[in-house]
Amino acid sequence: MISYNFLEIKVFDLDTTGIDIWLLNLIEKEGFKLSSLNFIFCSDDYLLRVNNTYLEHDYYTDVITFDYNESDFIIGDVYISVDRVADNAISYNVSFLNELLRVIVHGVLHLCGYKDKTQDESLLMKSKEDFYLSVFVSRET
Repeated sequence: MISYNFLEIKVFDLDTTGIDIWLLNLIEKEGFKLSSLNFIFCSDDYLLRVNNTYLEHDYYTDVITFDYNESDFIIGDVYISVDRVADNAISYNVSFLNELLRVIVHGVLHLCGYKDKTQDESLLMKSKEDFYLSVFVSRET
């Protein structure tokens, strides 16, 4: 089950059915099964509080993933700052939707075991993001 929640922000339209299909295929391709996945779209300030409280980090970020996986079952919460996504979309000269999808897939890839602490891990993560974004785009056209 995938759920979409909006905290401290205005609700916006999202093709949740299309995203659900895309993510279920990603999860299966990565060798996992879906149990429960919650996306929490929120403000910068809300995610900063989460970052401070749970990770003891005092900075803004676009995404924080909490992994509660059990064996090969995906269980997690993915918090996404739509403020950061909007700013990053402008900085990277991409659409808001493109950047939002990248952050969504980034969070799910963390749940599939991918890390991004080292340069090699970041390169692999970016490669996976690009691959799955291309799958979504080709599915939409």
